[in-house]
Amino acid sequence: MNAKLYDTRLDLSAEIREKVVQILNLTLATTLDLKTQTKQAHWNVKGNDFFQLHELFDEMAGELEEYVDMVAERVTALAGVALGTARVASQTSLLPEYPLEITAGLDHVSALADRYATYAAHVREAISKTDDLGDADTADLYTEISRTIDKRLWFLEAHLH
Repeated sequence: MNAKLYDTRLDLSAEIREKVVQILNLTLATTLDLKTQTKQAHWNVKGNDFFQLHELFDEMAGELEEYVDMVAERVTALAGVALGTARVASQTSLLPEYPLEITAGLDHVSALADRYATYAAHVREAISKTDDLGDADTADLYTEISRTIDKRLWFLEAHLH
């Protein structure tokens, strides 16, 4: 997932920017994948709680779309290349494939909770890594994402108890 870095007047070294861009591109792929998996649940949920979950999943996918854009724009702000195609996402994402055969609301909630937990762990690790690399701005971006993802994981898990 290495991509060219462009020249910039940014005061972060090329070595630091390259490492941060790699982390961000992994996040970009995983966020794109999580968004499409959340839409899969949105489109295919059935059962007594259809409307509530249909709306919740759509709202969650919208949040993820915003994070896709934020992460990609941070890559380019660091003079990197955002690697955000569906093919890159499918090859690079940290998430397992979504179970396409499920329809029941709680099955979708459980599948998404598993994926949100994996994503939350990645985001938390990225906070630490980017902070250690001296890029407080990227660490702050990840902190913003982390708060929302943790909240959404809580919402999902609340349906399972």
